[in-house]
Amino acid sequence: MSIFLNRDSRILVQGMTGTEGMKHTRRMLAAGAAVVAGVNPRKAGTVVSFPGAEVPVHGGVKEAVAATGADVSVVFVPPAFVKDAVEEAVAAGVPLVVVITEGVPVHDTVAFRARAEAAGVRIVGPNCPGLISPGQSNAGIIPADITSAGRIGLVSKSGTLTYQLMYELRDIGFSTAVGIGGDPVIGTTHIDALAAFEADPDTDLIVMIGEIGGDAEERAAAFIAENVTKPVVGYVAGFTAPEGKTMGHAGAIVSGSPPGFAGGAPTGTAQAKKEALEAAGVRVGRTPSETARLARERLALPR
Repeated sequence: MSIFLNRDSRILVQGMTGTEGMKHTRRMLAAGAAVVAGVNPRKAGTVVSFPGAEVPVHGGVKEAVAATGADVSVVFVPPAFVKDAVEEAVAAGVPLVVVITEGVPVHDTVAFRARAEAAGVRIVGPNCPGLISPGQSNAGIIPADITSAGRIGLVSKSGTLTYQLMYELRDIGFSTAVGIGGDPVIGTTHIDALAAFEADPDTDLIVMIGEIGGDAEERAAAFIAENVTKPVVGYVAGFTAPEGKTMGHAGAIVSGSPPGFAGGAPTGTAQAKKEALEAAGVRVGRTPSETARLARERLALPR
């Protein structure tokens, strides 16, 4: 089993003929993903040759969906064109749109997320590595050769920490790993992924990676306390970040805590997030390696 993405997923790539689109389409195909179309109005009617696959390029998403039955779009277009690309995919009825591009203006994300929610379309990202269900499919830029299929579900704000935890726990393997991105406004949230993993019968343990800034992790902790019965292990990047300084992603801003979160202490700090998660029964590591060790302990496996 997996969440959001499986071996039957049919992927189209908006911006496939660009440098990044070409590189990662090749990697997705090598991972076994069914990439069935590219979209580029200037190259409509052409075919791009990849090792073991010939992928047609269509002039628009609606045309590509009609021709191929694609039900996932991966977006590799420059920031200025992301809003139009996502809204085109939403209008074409693509149920899952994965936005890899970083630097997307926040007001653009707010606009296309609202349109997607109204249409029942799931957005992953922007500024994310995408998602992978090992052995089934790969939509984005997550390396497919660092882990195996298995029993752990992973949701993460950070791309590089996604890869590290996948590698640290590669012998156990993952049902699905979802990189949700670290921008202030995103589509799929920690809570969305937690709910999906809770409902997935083949996910036995959930690893949740957060980082300083905002209150998403505190909100996730409240959701876990009320709704998640499976064991959850967490890691929050930023324990050594200096106070009062904005770090990393645009979302990494320390702010006042809303009522009910972290006991009224400043939210956004790694310590506040750790305390909120631990209060919900989540074991939180202070390093990625310690987090992997805690996951093994929760699964009663050797370290």
